[in-house]
Amino acid sequence: MPENTNAELIAIGTELLLGEITDTNSVYLARQLRDIGINLFLMTTVGDNLQRISTAISDALDRAEVVITTGGLGPTVDDMTRQAVADAVGAPLVFHQSLYDVIAERFRGFGSAMTANNRQQAWLPEAAILIENPVGTAPSFIVESARGVVISLPGVPREMKYLMRESVVPWLLQKYQLGVIVARTLRTAGIGESALDDQIGAELLSERNPSVGLAAHHGCVDVRITAKAANREAAQKLLDAMQARLQARIGQHIFGRDDDTLEEVVWRQLAQRGGMVHVVEAGLPGVISAGWNSANSRLNLQQYDSPVDLFAALAEDSRSMSLAELAVEIAQRSRQQMQAAASIVVLCTPDLDESPDIEQGSAVAVATEQSVRFRAYGFGARSSLAREWISRWGLANLWRQLNAERAVP
Repeated sequence: MPENTNAELIAIGTELLLGEITDTNSVYLARQLRDIGINLFLMTTVGDNLQRISTAISDALDRAEVVITTGGLGPTVDDMTRQAVADAVGAPLVFHQSLYDVIAERFRGFGSAMTANNRQQAWLPEAAILIENPVGTAPSFIVESARGVVISLPGVPREMKYLMRESVVPWLLQKYQLGVIVARTLRTAGIGESALDDQIGAELLSERNPSVGLAAHHGCVDVRITAKAANREAAQKLLDAMQARLQARIGQHIFGRDDDTLEEVVWRQLAQRGGMVHVVEAGLPGVISAGWNSANSRLNLQQYDSPVDLFAALAEDSRSMSLAELAVEIAQRSRQQMQAAASIVVLCTPDLDESPDIEQGSAVAVATEQSVRFRAYGFGARSSLAREWISRWGLANLWRQLNAERAVP
């Protein structure tokens, strides 16, 4: 069995806490650690404050064998990672003339003058292992101490990725007896997170290897299975066994795996049936149809600037209907008239952002030969939620209805 090695990530920079930039470094590092079998249980973000950075590193060393920091290795006064690491492991900083000469040579190669503050980049914690940085000027390093290992990488994503891939991962693989961590995602639709959690059950959700976790999206819930083993083949066997157990409990809700999308799966179902889908979009063009642009030979599409534009095509009494009632009426009527396998109708108030009146904002209805489902929302077309929520709900329920009809003997 591979060694059980735990790691923590610390992203350093006040700009992260102010929301000025997004921490993509930690996401990348998390995937790299997963792929070589190192457990990651905590990510921390800390601003440019020496005491807080040092405390964050020290606390992480109390919990993990490996701590990886990103950022704070530049030449300016707010680049404090070197000193913070030294303080956390109880080591002094030592000046490296050879490292200073390398930095100076790189500046000469750039045709730029090196300023005096670049000198601080040549100071490293005592006994640190230098990680040469051929793609930047910020030297990186590894410090091994009685408390654990601290690996400090640049905050510039291009430099960080290069050094992690070329230097850090090989070093970790050599130091620790690592296996692999492999993940698989089962994609579900037509069921909420709480209901899915209940159907899976606490027994499976509490298992450690493989572990099972849920991640909810608009209209879909992903079930992630993660296995750790000595090699990829052994991990895949663990994943297969857990997937079979999950399939027995929630198989009717699983529409795909990993990179499968609802659009692709639903389109395949419709193509197999030889059927056409009729889509009406009023107030929010492209919310459903955009994902099917590459397969529109079976798509019959009607688009309107506003739901009001549809009133003329309906009976006079439809004017008193709510958006949801109107969507249902149009979905049922248009499916029959077009002799379609299914009809999806989206009605969205074009000039509305949010409203406390759930009948006023948006509505989506899905009609098939045997069933019709609908949903109303309080937000309109101007809301950032509209496109993702409406499209996911509409497609998820179309898949659910088609899947249910296929299961009927």
